[in-house]
Amino acid sequence: MLDDRKLAVLRAIVEDYVSTNEPVGSKALAERHNLKVSPATVRNDMAALEEQGYIAQPHTSAGRVPTDKGYRLFVDRLSQVKPLSGAERRAIETFLAGAVDLDDVVMRTVRLLAQLTRQVAVVQYPTLNRSTVRHVELVPLHDRRVMLVLITNMGRVEQRMVELPEVVEEHRIAHMRGVLNDCLDGCGLSSVPELVSDLPERLPVDERPAMATILSVLLETLVERHDEKIVFAGAANLAGADLSVGLREVLEALEEQVVLMRLLGETSSDTPSALTVRIGSENAYTGLRGTSIVATGYGQGDNQLARLGVLGPTRMDYPVTMGAVRAVARYVSQILAAS
Repeated sequence: MLDDRKLAVLRAIVEDYVSTNEPVGSKALAERHNLKVSPATVRNDMAALEEQGYIAQPHTSAGRVPTDKGYRLFVDRLSQVKPLSGAERRAIETFLAGAVDLDDVVMRTVRLLAQLTRQVAVVQYPTLNRSTVRHVELVPLHDRRVMLVLITNMGRVEQRMVELPEVVEEHRIAHMRGVLNDCLDGCGLSSVPELVSDLPERLPVDERPAMATILSVLLETLVERHDEKIVFAGAANLAGADLSVGLREVLEALEEQVVLMRLLGETSSDTPSALTVRIGSENAYTGLRGTSIVATGYGQGDNQLARLGVLGPTRMDYPVTMGAVRAVARYVSQILAAS
């Protein structure tokens, strides 16, 4: 373990390198930071940090830069993340509160995270499996065509066109709508198949074929894996980043939904709201070894519904990025809870 003085030197190196993108020398370090020791002592401490793998010398005549191990210790020893300003918090709240449905919440969230952190933002859609039914709507469009609308407690809206086997009068559509809502209001989506299994038999004979068709489309909607859907924004922020692996490899990884799902899954923890940071070589995917990922869960209370986070170069302002990710996740959770 490092003593407090060497930790202070490492912290100063990380902060200077992140802000300047230039290797850090002992003289500049002693001048810029109140380390209360001589440049010679700083040199000795830097030599010890290098020997233990926390910093490295990229060029013979250059100063030192943090390694993945150095960034890891810096993050682990952070006493606090940088809180957002009052203006930033109000802007986030106003922007997210304007969302009209869950899709809008997700898209606003990913754009907001990318703008706040100047990194690539990644947001996973909430799984439908943990949601409940708020309302089912049947909208007559034609003699044999209706629109099925499923609205969940998370604000997710699923719309499907249903071709009925025969013409059904509007008052019968209204009756089936009422029966569906009486049966499903407030129930978990995972229990819908069991609840509707004998529903057609409870209806008048002339409504049963239409209801069977509607239920078939409804159940098909529920088995779709929305929890495997991920959106990202801010890839252009990588253009000026100094990545130890190529930009192409990172962009290819971002295009792979499976990679992003695994990435967020690997950053999960036992505490849903905990921030998780994966740095450089800690990432299993080779194309992302030059990046860091900061992620956390969001949902309703202790019920984590999905995860969000940002990806950027290891030379990242970790206190600012961690603060932004945590704040945005909290606001999204509040919006979902209020809905």
